Amino acid sequence: MRIRYKKWARPELEASEFYIDNPEEYKGKWKEKFNNKENPIHLELGCGKGQFISQLASNNLDKNYIAIDLVDAMLGLAKRNVEQVYLEKNMKPENVKLTRYDIERILNIFEEKDEIERIYINFCNPWPKGKHRKKRLTHTRQLEKYKQFLVPNGEIYFKTDDDDLFNSSLIYFEESGFEILNKTYDLHNEPIFEHNIETEHEKMFSEQGIKIKALIAKKI
Repeated sequence: MRIRYKKWARPELEASEFYIDNPEEYKGKWKEKFNNKENPIHLELGCGKGQFISQLASNNLDKNYIAIDLVDAMLGLAKRNVEQVYLEKNMKPENVKLTRYDIERILNIFEEKDEIERIYINFCNPWPKGKHRKKRLTHTRQLEKYKQFLVPNGEIYFKTDDDDLFNSSLIYFEESGFEILNKTYDLHNEPIFEHNIETEHEKMFSEQGIKIKALIAKKI
């Protein structure tokens, strides 16, 4: 999703207590960034405007969350969304962190000691052209990276509107040795998540009559 430059985003992020400006410094030490260091850590790759992570994190205070995106404007909106949702619930956002980073270089900021329990990938760029497919967040090349910091039996929750990306991703997960625990080509009529949080893209595509594809994969 393209988004206009927002000059307020960078200053607001730098002033935020839950924005991490130097994620490489916390490789292997992410637990130290949370007040409740015993909570498992879940990770969202490509958080966009933050509607998903703000609801997910505020509904699950027994888990810690890290949300990553590459665009300051997106993260600025995510920061505001997190603040608003927590304010409405009369809570402080102590179990969520936002950071800006290129997910292709994710092994610069996470390692085995970080013990990530679950990864969420929602409506990522499908990169339809053949020469660009290695950039997909579910491509085998990326999955091999995630395996290095996912805990044993750690899970990846994936949602998309794109048929080709979904079918290809099923192959990618198999090639990388993940077990597909569940999958659906119509999430809203065949729910596979215990509590599905609808993203902005999900709502938009559903209103257009496009079925949402989803899967849960486990590291084995």
